[in-house]
Formats: sequence, C-alpha cells, structure tokens
Amino acid sequence: MGLIQLLLRDPLSFVLLAIPLLYSIIIHELAHGWVAYQMGDPTAKRLGRLSLDPRRHIDPIGTLMLFLFGFGWAKPVPVNFANLRDLRKGLIFVSSAGITANIMLAFLSFFMLRLVSPLSLESLDIMLFYTGRINIVLALFNLIPIPPLDGSKILMGFATGRLRHELLRLEPYGMFMIMGLFGLFYLRVISLNSLIDFFQSIILGTIKLFLP
Repeated sequence: MGLIQLLLRDPLSFVLLAIPLLYSIIIHELAHGWVAYQMGDPTAKRLGRLSLDPRRHIDPIGTLMLFLFGFGWAKPVPVNFANLRDLRKGLIFVSSAGITANIMLAFLSFFMLRLVSPLSLESLDIMLFYTGRINIVLALFNLIPIPPLDGSKILMGFATGRLRHELLRLEPYGMFMIMGLFGLFYLRVISLNSLIDFFQSIILGTIKLFLP
C-alpha cells in the first residue's frame, strides 16, 4: 500500500512508517559518501551530502514512488571512484556501506524494541518494529546484483575480466530491470517475506545474547 493511502486511512501509522523509511534511505546514502570520504574521495562532502538534512537527499521520482507504492529512493550520493586510494577495495567498501548501515539500524531498532516493549509504549514499539523491518528490506534489496544497485558494485569489486565486463554491459538496462522488480514485488509475484523473517530471526537471536 502506498503512503498516500496510509495517510488517508491512518495518519498516525503514516508518520510512524514515513519517518523511519525516509531516514533509513538517507542514512543508507550518507554511509556511501562517508566511507568514500574516508577512502580518499571528497566529492560527497564537497557537495554537502554528508548530512541528515532530507532536502539534500530527496529525489523527486523516488519520493513519488515512495508515496504511491511504499518503496522509493533518495538521490545517489556521488562518488568519484578514481579518487579512492584502492579502487577494488573502494568498490567493495563504499558499495557495501549503505547495506551495512541498514543492517546496523535494523539491529539497533530491534534491540531498542526489546528494551522498551515491557513499558507498553505502543506507538514507539510500532515505529521501532517498522524501522527494523524497513532496514532489512533495504539491505536485502540493495544486495541484488543488478546495476546500479550496490550488490552489482560489490560483485564488480570481486570480479575480474569477463564478469566485470558483463556487469558493465547490463548498466544501461539496470533501471528497467529494477522497475520490473518493483512491479513483481507490488503484484506479489515475488515476496521477500520469508527472507526478511529469516534475517530478522538472526538479528533477534543475536540480541538475545545481550539481553537474555
């Protein structure tokens, strides 16, 4: 369901979903720029993209998709890989930074949910649960090895010769393939629920080691 429908039906749930979704996407992009900066590329910092200000990250089409279909994107943080001290490591670390940030946010959300649940703060429980699930979805989706998703760049960092060439050849068609995936998810031809539940169970199992 799109966020517009949710806003009309349940304004509180809209806020509880929209805020963590927006900032999860922003933090994903910010992580790319921060790691690139640490590895020698100042492009994102110079353009003011190492910021949590939504105005610096919002993409009009991605925001429209977010409100219509409940899944969107921010403007990609620009990275000049030629500036990185080690191109191969840079491809891997910079591209995996957003995924890592989403996994950390998911862990933090479920950790906090475990702490506040006994207090019966229903609205906070809902927001933390949404944030955890959203970040698992973002991490899994970005792991898909279709250009320009992060998974393709991570794979490119490990790949040599022919495989890297084939990934580069896919790049002009990547957005069409991603839009097709959006359609399949929206029509529920493909579901990530089992995979999301699996990763959520791993995170919750890890949290139990700290909070028995």
